[in-house]
Amino acid sequence: MTVLQGAAAEPAGAAALRRQVTTVLDGFLEHKATAAAKLRMPTEVTECLRDFLAVGGKRLRPLLCVTGWQAAGGHCTPETLIQTAASLEMFHTFCLIHDDVMDDSGSRRGAPTIRRRLAQHHSHGRSAASAEQVGASGAILIGDLALTWSHELLHTAGLTRAQLGAVLPLIDDMRSEVMYGQYLDVTSAGRSTTDVEQALRIARYKTAKYTVERPLHIGAALAGAPLGVREALSAYALPVGEAFQLRDDLLGIFGTPQVTGKPSLDDLREGKHTALIALTFQQASRTQAGHLRHLLGCPTLTEDQAEAARHIITATGAHHTVEQMITARHKQALTALDHASFPATAKAALRHIAHAATTRTT
Repeated sequence: MTVLQGAAAEPAGAAALRRQVTTVLDGFLEHKATAAAKLRMPTEVTECLRDFLAVGGKRLRPLLCVTGWQAAGGHCTPETLIQTAASLEMFHTFCLIHDDVMDDSGSRRGAPTIRRRLAQHHSHGRSAASAEQVGASGAILIGDLALTWSHELLHTAGLTRAQLGAVLPLIDDMRSEVMYGQYLDVTSAGRSTTDVEQALRIARYKTAKYTVERPLHIGAALAGAPLGVREALSAYALPVGEAFQLRDDLLGIFGTPQVTGKPSLDDLREGKHTALIALTFQQASRTQAGHLRHLLGCPTLTEDQAEAARHIITATGAHHTVEQMITARHKQALTALDHASFPATAKAALRHIAHAATTRTT
């Protein structure tokens, strides 16, 4: 299993927590596979989800959920907490599957996306176009199942009525926020603008909130945290989440596919509206901007053309500016931690995650 890269040794218990979450997910999907077999339902549905969850995956959201519990004074790691954390990983799986359909991505974590896997599985007797359509439709439905099953994992975790009452509004907010973030992302793609604030707004709702802030809030809510604890967690979480997405934007264009597990052409072909691209247009000459507009959003972009786009981005200094933004947000998060009254173990875990999330290579 891939772990967050670039940090010192992980806090004690992180690897064990990942194993516990994986055990819950494996057991849940095995149960679903057995139920599907009795109804003679297609086996590839649960197989796709099982394999997707088994290949890589940092389990960042479950880790943050448990850390939120610890930050609010929770002790040990009860099974109810582990299963709630696992439900967040299943929700994340839903998000990634649908994201790959929207982006028409061919690989994820170094393996074919579910869309491509299903297209190949159902290619016999079909045209290539028909198989691709089946793959896309099937992936949407499997993503929908992951969303449904994340809800089921949460509601069968054995939470008390008070815990459910505290957590459900946060879950609802998280789901709405990420949908709006994805909508903003999709509708902003292909527009060559200098609007950095809009790019950061997309980053906040598409990634920062559901990746870092809400998992922390959910864990803290399970421990009965007051509003002040959630506010202190937000002061840390939002800059870390934004830095996480800014790093993702850099990796999406400059990353090595063998390391990231994703192609380095997708973001350019889609013309994604990121802070990196907005800053490039802000700082580009007229000639550079014109050339970049010609390249962004081109569905047949070649590697040579992508390299030309990378050269423009680097030449304008936008790459360096984004690195500075990441560093500034990392410092902001650590300052927030310094002022928070969390237990030492929670602070140590959050410092590790902040460092790893901002220096990662995958």
